[in-house]
Amino acid sequence: MFKTLILILMGGVLINNYVLQQFLGICPFLGVSKKVNQAVGMGVAVTFVMLFATAATYPIYAYILEPNGLSFLQTIVFILVIATLVQFVEIVLKKFIPSLFKALGVYLPLITTNCAVLGVTLNNITDGYNFLESMVSSLGVGLGFLLAMVLFAGVRSRIEMCPAPKAFKGLPTTLIAASIVAMSFYGFSGVIEGLLG
Repeated sequence: MFKTLILILMGGVLINNYVLQQFLGICPFLGVSKKVNQAVGMGVAVTFVMLFATAATYPIYAYILEPNGLSFLQTIVFILVIATLVQFVEIVLKKFIPSLFKALGVYLPLITTNCAVLGVTLNNITDGYNFLESMVSSLGVGLGFLLAMVLFAGVRSRIEMCPAPKAFKGLPTTLIAASIVAMSFYGFSGVIEGLLG
């Protein structure tokens, strides 16, 4: 059981990284990765929302939707739960960490529409995880999101100091750098097979 949980966690962080492998959550990845402190704040906020979204949506699915034959409503219900949680996170940040709230700006409400948050809650159900495995999966995906954000913020800070041809300044260089960072994560694809062998 412990080995399975470790594999799920590592899978979410490195092998099936939602941003760099599945291309979910690209909007905040490109928008909030200009500074490391903003990237960390966004990554922590998304991880927090993923964990609480999973903790809220799994029981709703397992004890209300599935037994009553309403599993076709899971997407709508999960979106409503996630939207509520994001509002809660926004209120907490505004009250206790106003500098981070101000730094995240418009991207904080965008967590509601972040497909990575909805994706992890739906994939946990699709993958047949129990509650503990779902929570570990959400933690792994959140940490993977945080890792991708911080790594790319470091890459972008270096890119801004380098001269680039006029046609490549701005978004083109950012997208090229993102593709290179994503390709580097393909090197982790054999890690789980190595651990299982």
